[in-house]
Amino acid sequence: MDKENILIVDDDKEIRNLIEIYLKNEGYNTIKAKDGIEALSVLQNNEVDLIILDIMMPNMDGIEVCMKVREEREMPIIMLSAKSEDMDKILGLTTGADDYVTKPFNPLELIARVKSQLRRYKKFNNNSADEQDIQTEGVMEIEDLMINTNTHEILVDGKDIKLTPTEFSILELLAENRGIVFSIRKIYEAVWKEEFFENDNTVMVHIRKIREKIEEDTRKPKYIKTVWGVGYKIDK
Repeated sequence: MDKENILIVDDDKEIRNLIEIYLKNEGYNTIKAKDGIEALSVLQNNEVDLIILDIMMPNMDGIEVCMKVREEREMPIIMLSAKSEDMDKILGLTTGADDYVTKPFNPLELIARVKSQLRRYKKFNNNSADEQDIQTEGVMEIEDLMINTNTHEILVDGKDIKLTPTEFSILELLAENRGIVFSIRKIYEAVWKEEFFENDNTVMVHIRKIREKIEEDTRKPKYIKTVWGVGYKIDK
């Protein structure tokens, strides 16, 4: 089976080369770009399965690149940044990134994040003919919201909604367990498959993005309900 192509975008040559070494040791194919403009050019001419994207770059920063990529593509994006402030992380996730790693980082941790995102992406795109045959078995309907876990389609009042693989995984988790309240910790550990750290607002940012896409009024959500002090749920 062909290994996935991973695009490494960073203006620091040493970081690009370091990440490439670890990825190649895991058998991945790599493509490197020194800035956002070069990254977008690479995407026009190559099949890319995942992007590792630095935020602070000349010419075009990672935030702008992420926004442009998300206009057309759904592959996982892992943001890199020397900044550790919450607002920087929120900005990256809000523009469509799936995960966020702060520099300096442990290369082995980054590789673990890559593997996790690629597993989710494969599941997200696993639309085989056999799955199409059992399509109705994987359909969940919650009022005007329709979730098809076989084709990973989301419809709200008949309108097609585009979710990232991570957003879909969160929505699927809540929809499959209607009436059960999931804490932020439980959502994170179920979706990301790794230990949750206190004060990590990754889940809240993703919930907000999902609501912006599926809710008519995010201040009065119809589908994903907040149970204050506990977590989130979708009612039965």
